[in-house]
Amino acid sequence: MSHVFYRQLAETYPVAVRGEGCEIIDRDGRRYLDASGGAAVSCLGHSHPRVIAAIKAQLDAIPYAHTGFFTSEPAEALAERLVAAAPPGMDRVYFVSGGSEAVEAALKLARQYHVERGEPQRDRFIARRQSYHGNTLGALAVGGNAWRRRLFEPLLIGVEHVTPCYPYRERRPGESDEAFVGRLVAEIEARIATVGPDRVIAFVAEPVVGATLGAVPALPGYFRRIRELLDRHGILLILDEVMCGMGRTGTLYACEQEGVVPDIVTIAKGLGAGYQPIGAMIVHRRVVEAVRRGSGFFQHGHTYMGHPTACAAALAVQEVIAEDDLLARVRRMGELLAQRLEDRFGQHPHVGDIRGRGLFRGLEFVRDRETKAPFDPALRLHARIKKAAMARGLMCYPMGGTIDGRRGDHLLLAPPFIVSETEIEAIVDRLDGALGDALAEIAGDGR
Repeated sequence: MSHVFYRQLAETYPVAVRGEGCEIIDRDGRRYLDASGGAAVSCLGHSHPRVIAAIKAQLDAIPYAHTGFFTSEPAEALAERLVAAAPPGMDRVYFVSGGSEAVEAALKLARQYHVERGEPQRDRFIARRQSYHGNTLGALAVGGNAWRRRLFEPLLIGVEHVTPCYPYRERRPGESDEAFVGRLVAEIEARIATVGPDRVIAFVAEPVVGATLGAVPALPGYFRRIRELLDRHGILLILDEVMCGMGRTGTLYACEQEGVVPDIVTIAKGLGAGYQPIGAMIVHRRVVEAVRRGSGFFQHGHTYMGHPTACAAALAVQEVIAEDDLLARVRRMGELLAQRLEDRFGQHPHVGDIRGRGLFRGLEFVRDRETKAPFDPALRLHARIKKAAMARGLMCYPMGGTIDGRRGDHLLLAPPFIVSETEIEAIVDRLDGALGDALAEIAGDGR
């Protein structure tokens, strides 16, 4: 009997013992094609020799040094590389151990920024429904998924949540892209007015919404108009690229495709590709300077921040992405994946929407394509798909509660950047089979 506290206590999980490229092999020798990168993490696949060599070299040099006493060569080199490739004005990198920590740091720094500038009354964040920003309490508070929040609601800070840029469900009949974007921005403007423009700290959003909506990109102009609105009121823009950043959508930073420069951007997952736990908050020069001119220090910290071995791993990952021109590959293979999904599922009676960017793609499942009616949540279609996919040797990322935290089912695909055409064909074939298995199981239950 295991003493590990599993995510699902009633589950029995296969034991992963080895990884090769886009596959994970379990203790019984079964191979699983990793079509989701775990949770959009393993962008280089598994067991990349160059990354493993970098980790071993750093372990031989110095595995750990506390940032209260030292910096390290890998941290300095990685920060320089990330800033050089970032949008103009992004200036400093704060390394942590994962995405939730990065978002927590961003929320605290945003608050401190305003205090340093003599505006301590700013105490409110605005975010979006059906967003996901992590599971620590601050990150959970700005996140807009009702199911994830419900149990911990009494512990969460107050946050204003507005309508997401989710055309499939939120656009009104006959409403153009421009009109839809205008209505969403007007809603944010009205919420700022209600709260009080001098009380809002920041607007927090994912450029491409990941876990809770399933690879939903913003419509053109959405973030530019929000940036203009925030600037009029001195409100910061925090972009959460933990899942969609670091090349996943075809550019290193997802916000490059939106034509905006955030005040703070958070990254993780693809930063270190799963070889070591690492995340980061990248901060605009104006925010850094406010703190420098004020107290001179950020009132925050973690034991393992700036971990030299984690930074060495992430540096090697980023070097491989650049030197192997993997961003171009993401764009090319992403288009192929999108086309294959459209070919196979575009007219499927229970696939309502296919969406995404780069190698970050989502499918939303419906009981009825015409009405967009979802399946009964009690059926747990997403969980059935995951189980059926694993039985077919496919790892994917299905979730429930797409519409409101309770209703709706979707699936994320985020394969490694090194995925081949043959593997893309296999992903689509196995997914088709798994969806068929899950639907047959529901029909067999008489439901």
